[in-house]
Amino acid sequence: MNNYINYTLLFFAMVLGGAELQAQYGYGYGSGYGYGYGRQRNAIPQVEQTPKEPEPKTAEQIVDAEMPKISETLELNEFESAVLSSILKKYVQKRIEMQILELSPEQMREGMEKITKAQDEELKAGLPLEKYEAFVEMQKKGIQKAQKEKKKEKKRKKKKNKDQT
Repeated sequence: MNNYINYTLLFFAMVLGGAELQAQYGYGYGSGYGYGYGRQRNAIPQVEQTPKEPEPKTAEQIVDAEMPKISETLELNEFESAVLSSILKKYVQKRIEMQILELSPEQMREGMEKITKAQDEELKAGLPLEKYEAFVEMQKKGIQKAQKEKKKEKKRKKKKNKDQT
C-alpha cells in the first residue's frame, strides 16, 4: 500500500507540475496549436518580393520640385517663374531623352552642349537680364549655397540699416 500511495503522489505531482509549467511557459516549441511562446508558423508560404525600383521622375516633376526654391532665391514674380518653369521643363525633357538614347560619351557631350546653349538663349530672351545672370550664377553655385548667400546679404542690409539709424 505504501508503494501505491507513493506512486499516486508521484503521479499527481507530475500532473500538477506539468500543468503549472504549461501555464507558465505556454505550449512550447512547435506545439501545433498555433499559440503560445514557441516558434510561429504561417500555413501560407511567404514569397520574397523584390522591391520595385522607383519610377524615374518626369521633367515636369523634377522642375516642379525645384521651382519654389529657385523662385525664392531669385525673387521671381509669377510671370517670370512661369517663363522659367516652362523653359526648364522643355530642356530637362530633352536631356532625359538624350540619356535614354545612350549615345557615345562624345555625342552625349555635344548634344548636352547644344541643349544648354539653346536653353541659355531662350532664358536670356524670356527673363530680365539681372534675373538671367542670377540664375546662371545660382546654377554654378547650387541652390543651397545661393540661398545661404541671399540670407547673409539680407542680414548685412538689415545690420547696415540699423547702423545708419
